[in-house]
Amino acid sequence: MNEKIERRVLKAAEHIALTGATVRQTARLLGVSKSTVHKDMETRLKGLSPALYREVMRVFAVNKAQRHIRGGEATRLRYARMKEENRHVCVRRRSIEDLQTKSNE
Repeated sequence: MNEKIERRVLKAAEHIALTGATVRQTARLLGVSKSTVHKDMETRLKGLSPALYREVMRVFAVNKAQRHIRGGEATRLRYARMKEENRHVCVRRRSIEDLQTKSNE
């Protein structure tokens, strides 16, 4: 295996094991795709460091179990943001309408 790839695999694995990071977070940090991180962790890491592989698989199991919670939270936040933005738009419309009404008087 290429030395550069080995370093990337070990760096990603250590990051995941220490921080509990998700595949997506790790991919963003390293500037690679989620598929690359998966391939590195599932295939390449096993041959490089079996102990680190087991630790990463534990973190992945926890992340997978919590995935539906994180997704639901993200959706809740997105709709809360949309609602807040819509409220501001409505307030601005009312302000403009008030100004137009006053200028017509």
